[in-house]
Amino acid sequence: MNRNLARLQAYPFERLAALLRDNRPPPELAPIGLWIGEPRHAPPSLVIDSLRTHLNQLGSYPATKGLPVLREAIAQHLRARALPAGAAMDPETMVLPVNGTREGLFSLVQAAVTGATASSAATTATTTTTTTTNDRAPVVVMPNPSYQIYEGATLLAGAEPYYLDTTPATGLIPDLSAVPAAIWDRCQVLFLCSPGNPTGAVLSLEYLRHALELAEGHNFLIASDECYADLYLDEDRPPPSLLRAAWESGRTTYQRCMVFRSLSKRSSLPGLRSGFVAGDPEVMRQYLLYRTYHGCAMPVPTQLASAVAWSEETHVVANRDLYREKFARVLPILRPHLDVDQPAGGFYLWPDIGGSRDDAAFTRDLHASQNLTLLPGSYMARSTPAGNPGHGRVRISLVASVEECVEAARRMVAFLVSR
Repeated sequence: MNRNLARLQAYPFERLAALLRDNRPPPELAPIGLWIGEPRHAPPSLVIDSLRTHLNQLGSYPATKGLPVLREAIAQHLRARALPAGAAMDPETMVLPVNGTREGLFSLVQAAVTGATASSAATTATTTTTTTTNDRAPVVVMPNPSYQIYEGATLLAGAEPYYLDTTPATGLIPDLSAVPAAIWDRCQVLFLCSPGNPTGAVLSLEYLRHALELAEGHNFLIASDECYADLYLDEDRPPPSLLRAAWESGRTTYQRCMVFRSLSKRSSLPGLRSGFVAGDPEVMRQYLLYRTYHGCAMPVPTQLASAVAWSEETHVVANRDLYREKFARVLPILRPHLDVDQPAGGFYLWPDIGGSRDDAAFTRDLHASQNLTLLPGSYMARSTPAGNPGHGRVRISLVASVEECVEAARRMVAFLVSR
């Protein structure tokens, strides 16, 4: 077996299940789960109708490259939602479907990382202030805390993760200036996420242009996870895409850019497992070759339903309105008792539960007392000499109904007051 499997850490939700295993929450309180980023809004009926209509096409092998109608729908979505007027987005060479961003992000790293072996990547870069003892293994730079797929993909590719703490001191975004030049020289992929998971922070165009300059100067790819790009606070100010930053800075073929988006959050379709990657056509050409062997072609009914979803915006606007309503209802309840801000994007709250508080114990006791499940912040991060940037925080996923989220906030306050 791949010896790098031994380097993988338990997934946050596995750790959460173990943490809560012996709890017996009060049965009179209905369980409320805000621990996973799984939208529970009703999926758009037009997508469900398309799936039903095309189920007879399950008898056909799908092409890895995807149907032209899907790639054109994605390209049109990007021209309308992510790019300035007149910007090019060639559906033939710049777009590929992926089975959700998770699959795409993971497989990109396997295709992109070079020159690594299990033995040459035996140590891990863990901080912004120290380097590793191994100066040969490739590096993948990522936010800390973040989506654990970034780390898992890195380790299984035989590379070293390099963690950039996102804290209030950094504006809850990765501080690219804190990375030594020697690390950038070994970097093969930089993961960015905007709006961020779990912080909800949005990366500015200026920040993204700086990242592109670093990628050009040190010859690495940027994997921009824009899974939450359609969920944001200000209807007139959507989060800027890496693609826009590339185009406006003269990189008209999106050199070194690989942007991932998904229907899971945008359209409340996590079970459809449908997303896309768009960007540099030369990288895309090689990534497509990898994917033909990877065996990840999207079923034809899913492709046709996805084309419908990417082409329709009314349901997405309604989705944003629902999340805004949840923030507007929940935050006034929590703020007198917690240090919590409304994020610029996404659907998470990332409150500070009180400095030295053990976030795992807090989560366990909250569940035992109130039948409310959140995710300990430390489970999403890695410890560095500066500490674990998730310690003393919890992630609250406002994915349930408005009334359930309000009830969850009231239970959380009852728990805090009782302590």
